[in-house]
Amino acid sequence: MKFEELRPILWTEKLDETIDFYTKTLDFTCDERNDDWGWASLHRDAIVIMLAKPNSHEGFVKPTFTGSFYISINDVDSFWDKLKDKANICYPIENFEWGMREFAIYDNNGYILQFGQDIPN
Repeated sequence: MKFEELRPILWTEKLDETIDFYTKTLDFTCDERNDDWGWASLHRDAIVIMLAKPNSHEGFVKPTFTGSFYISINDVDSFWDKLKDKANICYPIENFEWGMREFAIYDNNGYILQFGQDIPN
């Protein structure tokens, strides 16, 4: 048995606004959307994120995810330059002792998205 991929589903009551954030700010593509279900699937390169409006059995109030989504990219400085004036910054770009250059933003729902790149030795 082999795990093949992880596709997080982010709950949001603001489906249109969230699709706009991911497609217009982060350059994701909306591959599929079903308004009857309140659901959409987006991707950028190998990263897939699904969005869903909460339904009655989920008991959603607001995002309570206590972690972050870490996305490895190959040119973190260019992406930082693109986002630094367009997104709500969690922490600015910097080099960390564990060998990563990274930064983090909040999406329109308050989820933390981290972007990082290995620092060459």
